[in-house]
Amino acid sequence: MPSAAPPTAPTALPASEPAAPTKPRGTPTAPTTSVGPLTPHLYAPDAVRPLRAKEHFLSADTLVELHEHPWPQLTFSTRGVIRLSTQDGSYIVPPSRALWVPANMQHSITLIEDAELRTVYLHAWIAPTWEKCEVLEISPLLRALMLALDTTPDGLPPADPHAPQRERMIAPLLVDEVERATQIRIDVPLPSDKRLRQLCETLLRNPADRATLAERAAAIGASERTVARLFRDQLGMSWQQWRQQAVMAHALPLLARGMAVSQVASASGYATDSAFCAMFKAATGRSPTSFQHRKRPATL
Repeated sequence: MPSAAPPTAPTALPASEPAAPTKPRGTPTAPTTSVGPLTPHLYAPDAVRPLRAKEHFLSADTLVELHEHPWPQLTFSTRGVIRLSTQDGSYIVPPSRALWVPANMQHSITLIEDAELRTVYLHAWIAPTWEKCEVLEISPLLRALMLALDTTPDGLPPADPHAPQRERMIAPLLVDEVERATQIRIDVPLPSDKRLRQLCETLLRNPADRATLAERAAAIGASERTVARLFRDQLGMSWQQWRQQAVMAHALPLLARGMAVSQVASASGYATDSAFCAMFKAATGRSPTSFQHRKRPATL
């Protein structure tokens, strides 16, 4: 499958960069609302209905609690950015992308913004056999196919009485389009050590916080040397490398939505645009503006 992903080999953040305030205005905080797994049992796919879709409108800072189910899924949002986390990593999913989650994989979802969350469940016999999460670029055809699916739960008559028949016809084309989709590598690995994972989750919630590693280590009751060693042992990279990967995962969706580079730099914890651009180009080989979505001018 082709891949247009930017390189993920990280480089250290510039040492000369001035630190931003540790609590900048408008930065994300821990989720304030926690909800259950949004009733996946009411949308179970089967041989008669191999594709099932559901939608939920959720507010920013909502956490969909850790859960799993015996079928794979595609998760995306028609508006708003979400973050899906598994035991091994965290994935930023803007509206231009979907996340493939294999069957029986525990996952939780954090709403970074107000979002219309959509999920497509696939029966195992038609689904790709991918064993790990994949971030996919959504083509116009794939988006149209996913949005064409009925979202009525079991126990209620479908809004479209022909929904089961349409789902069976849509299924092979949707799966083919999923398998053709470009994979985007913007995942952030997460450790198994509870203290280190707490440190990582704190930064993922607030990428603009430029607290030092020593300050973050103290907050979890560990020494800076211990935390640095845990990063190497559990994630195979340094703290600086992991932090850059987390910042890149946060910045790319913002750029894709057309946010100004200066705003993205500030939201990512950089005191100057030039420092952010230097880090970005070192990591990807391209400037931040090359990743910005440019809207076509309106036509009459």
